[in-house]
Amino acid sequence: MTQNPATENPNAEPAVDETAPQSPEEIIQANFARIEAERDDLKDKLLRTLADMENLRRRTEREIGDAKAYAVTSFARDMLGSADNLRRALESLPESARAAEEPALKALTEGVELTERDLLKTLERHGVRKIDPQGEKFDPNLHQAMFEAPDAEIAKGLVSKVVQAGYKIGERVLRPALVGVSAGAPKPQATNGEDASSGGH
Repeated sequence: MTQNPATENPNAEPAVDETAPQSPEEIIQANFARIEAERDDLKDKLLRTLADMENLRRRTEREIGDAKAYAVTSFARDMLGSADNLRRALESLPESARAAEEPALKALTEGVELTERDLLKTLERHGVRKIDPQGEKFDPNLHQAMFEAPDAEIAKGLVSKVVQAGYKIGERVLRPALVGVSAGAPKPQATNGEDASSGGH
């Protein structure tokens, strides 16, 4: 009696025939898994695209808003010199001349004041606001300190004098206000008599 030469290991796994036909349930499950994977991938791409589009829309809106708000920046900066000159013209007029109320001088003064007000209103319509920080706390973002001096009437760190008004356009500083800052009340100095009396003890 001859033995079968193809003796198989009883512990070995049975060979899988990959060409064996799959059952309809297996085919449906495989297709369903593939379709779900494609769906998830497309959903992820769609969400990323929507997020990118929303970011682009917001950025574009912000850039358009900035362009509208700050388009006149260069022109406004050039106009500040005219506003300064009108203010200087009014401040150069002595109080005695104002009190005299000479008709021609009064008319000229009123005309310059009206022109200054009209110019400032026009600048405001385009988003440019005047910074006049007299008595306010010194803010290096809005003000440029020209000097610091003792002032008994104004607390330390507050603006004691506005040398030149500043301007903002929107939320940006167009030109900082040039200011003097109070160093607080001057320190009392000892008199000569007190020095002499203290020196004698």
